[in-house]
Amino acid sequence: MGSEFVMFSLTPMLIGVLASVACALPGNFLILRRQALIGDAISHVVLPGIVVAFLLTGVVAAIPMLLGAAGAAVVAVVLIEAIKRLGRIEPGAAMGVTFTTLFAGGVLLLEQSDTSSVHLDVEHALMGNLESLVWLRATDWSSLFDPWALAGVPEELPRIAVVCAGVILLTLVFWRWLKISTFDEGFAQALGLPVGMIGMGLVITAAVAAVAAFDAVGSIIVIAMFICPSAAARMMTNGLERQVWWSVLFAVVAAVLGYVLAGYGPLWLGGDNAVSAAGMIATVSGVILALACAFGPHRARVGARAEA
Repeated sequence: MGSEFVMFSLTPMLIGVLASVACALPGNFLILRRQALIGDAISHVVLPGIVVAFLLTGVVAAIPMLLGAAGAAVVAVVLIEAIKRLGRIEPGAAMGVTFTTLFAGGVLLLEQSDTSSVHLDVEHALMGNLESLVWLRATDWSSLFDPWALAGVPEELPRIAVVCAGVILLTLVFWRWLKISTFDEGFAQALGLPVGMIGMGLVITAAVAAVAAFDAVGSIIVIAMFICPSAAARMMTNGLERQVWWSVLFAVVAAVLGYVLAGYGPLWLGGDNAVSAAGMIATVSGVILALACAFGPHRARVGARAEA
């Protein structure tokens, strides 16, 4: 039993946990800044950039994916400005048109190109690829200390681990700046803090987390990872530090419980097949948010800002 868990479930579960935490941390500040849907925008914009990067390089690697996502973001900004100026419509409508058009273009590229050999197709782009990220060289728990076995760990695990560690480090280093600029932008400017750069850095961090999580959990599920744990945590406490800890706890619970329910839930109910792990993680995240809305001690203060 232990050997099967290490081989088939340990790495997908760890990848899900790390992806959830990496998205939940910046998600806290995006929600407090009333920019929660930036996660939605990022998940739509990065898809065509990642696909184009693969078509140009022929590999699914971190650097090309990040460069492709950055290029797609630049194209999105240019298109939004062009639509606003030429069409004379309000910014929200311009962003909606641009994001959905780019996402549809990315899906179309996936449909028209041969990317199935590297698990980059419409199904994996939307719903992720967690179930296939198994550790074939593992035999039991001793494999965690075996260099030969560790060399066979799916590359998605070290990639998302590095990104998650980077997000945690950036959050700790810039904690004071993030807190001040989030709660009192005028005071932050008076102190000489680069408010614009802080906001841009937060968005870039969220984008890097989204790209790193893309290959494992899919572009759509990333939205739930950004919003649900952080929004649920907001209803559990009115303090920022405690909110961040709650969001990490909810992210871990959603990832672990979602993965277990995806594999065993249908069997417990008499079914024959498992369901999408990434989809179930998003479902559990939504259930946690619903429970926080119903029973959270600060549910009546939705929309109010947390205390610094």
